[in-house]
Amino acid sequence: MELMARDELANFAVRRIGVARAHSIDRREVGALFVSGGDAGQVAGRFFAEFSYIYSFFAADDGGFRSALARAAGEAVVSFHRFRPDGDGHVADAYLGAIGESGSAADASIEVLHEDVEAATRVLDRFKLAPHQFALIHPGSGSPEKNWPADNFVVLANRLAAIGRGVLIVVGPAEERLRERLATCRAPVISTPSLAALAGLARLAGAYVGNDSGVSHLAAAAGAPSVVLFGPTDPARWRPLGRVLAIHREPIASISTDEVVAAANDAIDWDARTE
Repeated sequence: MELMARDELANFAVRRIGVARAHSIDRREVGALFVSGGDAGQVAGRFFAEFSYIYSFFAADDGGFRSALARAAGEAVVSFHRFRPDGDGHVADAYLGAIGESGSAADASIEVLHEDVEAATRVLDRFKLAPHQFALIHPGSGSPEKNWPADNFVVLANRLAAIGRGVLIVVGPAEERLRERLATCRAPVISTPSLAALAGLARLAGAYVGNDSGVSHLAAAAGAPSVVLFGPTDPARWRPLGRVLAIHREPIASISTDEVVAAANDAIDWDARTE
């Protein structure tokens, strides 16, 4: 199986989820599918005709794109699927159903590589944190409406630190605006680690706490016992798969810090999970 996606995501998938080869969605052959005339069809065909099956979750409602990809694929079997599939139940099962596969997506784990753990260990050594004895916290998501208040995450981090728990906060580009608020934390903050390092940190974490986000899905897939907070989205459909406690309340700000602190403590046996 080969995967075409955003470059960082596609390359991360290689060896970790059964993907043999990665391709960037920005490569020239994809752009050629949106161009008529010239040698665009030949450019696209030289790449896409090499496959036996193509499952496209990209631009499924664009008739021009569908026609161009079908032509470029030659004899390959091509099917088009909505990026957000219809139906009830968990979205992962909906994706499987969309491509005609039965069964459950309950096992959504990834293979965390040795180099992932090494990258994470270097981070932990820098902050003198012990594997399996710290909570990994990610206070953001792709949508502000899905975020538990940043001040609540500060309280969470400080309360865990006050009772002797190690804490590490990770932020990405979308959360840089929270830096000033997070400065009051009694916990270190790291910015935009690689996906490999993030997977390693999740594997070594005693617990993970975050919002409904891609990072939360990655943390759960990497094996972190997770507490994931939901407001406007439905955890029955969108929750990460794995050892996850989903706390769902609207508005999300109504979830109390007491509840999340207790859940984070329950997510890990701090004395037994040592190596």
